[in-house]
Amino acid sequence: QVQLVESGGGLVQPGGSLRLSCVSSGFTFRDYAMTWVRQAPGKGLEWVSTIFDSWTSPKYAESVKGRFTISRDNAKNTMWLEMNGLKPEDTAVYFCAQGYRGTSGVSYSETHILRGQGTQVTVSS
Repeated sequence: QVQLVESGGGLVQPGGSLRLSCVSSGFTFRDYAMTWVRQAPGKGLEWVSTIFDSWTSPKYAESVKGRFTISRDNAKNTMWLEMNGLKPEDTAVYFCAQGYRGTSGVSYSETHILRGQGTQVTVSS
């Protein structure tokens, strides 16, 4: 079965850290760029970060640059998002998605895009 499963979300205080995981199955993980997107309450999807192959630098949205780090282990079919210095505005459901379709979040909402079910991140004191 082709799927992506996220985990690691939770409630954290401002300034805190979380590490999200995305485990893939059913496709050759190493052949694809992988992306994190997020959806805040009442808003559309926002592109967060994408990781490519070993020779290409990952991309980050300006809003998370310097605070978030994306990584992957192709042997484990897994991708991570290390989030530090969390802010209330980082509160959202975080999804991992297969591939890279640019930095517009709406591109990842198309029905043919493989995306996980999401994991909730809440940053609040």
